[in-house]
Amino acid sequence: MSVSKTVSTSAAETELGTHVFHVVGYSQQRAIGAHKDKSIVSGHFSVGGHDWIMLLMADIYSKPDCIPISLMLMKPVAAGVLASFELRLVNQSTGLPFTVHKEAPMVFGDNNNMAATGWIKRSLLESPTYLQNDCLAVECIVTVIKERLVSKTKSLPRIKVPPSNMAEHFGSLLETDLGADVTFSVGAETFKAHKIVLATRSPVFKAELYGPMKEEGMGPITIKDVQPDVFRALLHFIYTDSLPPLDDLEADDHSEMIRHLLVAADRYAIERLKLICQSFLCENLNVQTVATTLALADQHNCDVLKEACIEFITCSNVMDDLLSTQGYKNLKRTCPAVVMDALEKTSKFRKA
Repeated sequence: MSVSKTVSTSAAETELGTHVFHVVGYSQQRAIGAHKDKSIVSGHFSVGGHDWIMLLMADIYSKPDCIPISLMLMKPVAAGVLASFELRLVNQSTGLPFTVHKEAPMVFGDNNNMAATGWIKRSLLESPTYLQNDCLAVECIVTVIKERLVSKTKSLPRIKVPPSNMAEHFGSLLETDLGADVTFSVGAETFKAHKIVLATRSPVFKAELYGPMKEEGMGPITIKDVQPDVFRALLHFIYTDSLPPLDDLEADDHSEMIRHLLVAADRYAIERLKLICQSFLCENLNVQTVATTLALADQHNCDVLKEACIEFITCSNVMDDLLSTQGYKNLKRTCPAVVMDALEKTSKFRKA
């Protein structure tokens, strides 16, 4: 299933400005302010397209232990100006600023709300660290928050991972005989393979090649009761986990190959191949094959396939046609108990 992933970003457009307000003759200016009820006012500075000033408020506005410092918008704006600010005192010796107040974003110039104030402890502001030679430096950082910007939606690049080609590589290993260390003689043909691969895929091969059952010597290992084509298909599955192409076989020959592969899979305990063969035989049951398949299932402990064959006979009402097939005659001779089981179930089904 194809899955796409896209991204977009929403961010506020902001403009930041810093103004440093130097107050020379601080005590004298405070005295003037107290006498005339006036604040100490900075020069105008512009941030975000708006003019601002700083005010060190007169004593009449002060608290006994705090001095107010304000940021004021010079002109009212109908929609207001959204802004935040930070006040910092500058160390006269090092020139390094120290934050003494932060104001969260607020609206200036709306409903006559033109200013915001930070209250600074007098003991801090007038300490020798920040007030030297009767001079004071206050730094104000103003951040004007403008429109919200949303980026265009973009698709993230996709990295396509090809399907696994491990089976192809192992199949090539089998075809080229590279590193092969075991040879099998099957009928009139010989097959080269790799012990470690066979042992990994089959506990029977593992016991034969590495366990107490292993054959001594370097000669070919003779495999009896298995046709060369079947053994070739078995090796193909062991290396690639898939069946070889069987499209060139006629339907009957195809089914016969699958039956032989099931027997080989059972012999070498390759359970996945055994299940694949059972699945194919189950899906291709008919009157001519069901008895043969039932006998095969009984002989190789394929309980689900065996049950499927009996259900096919029971539910398809094919018993009369089945009795005339050679497969049934062979089944009756070799597996009488299975025949009795099928007949018993058929009888119960018909009575019901």
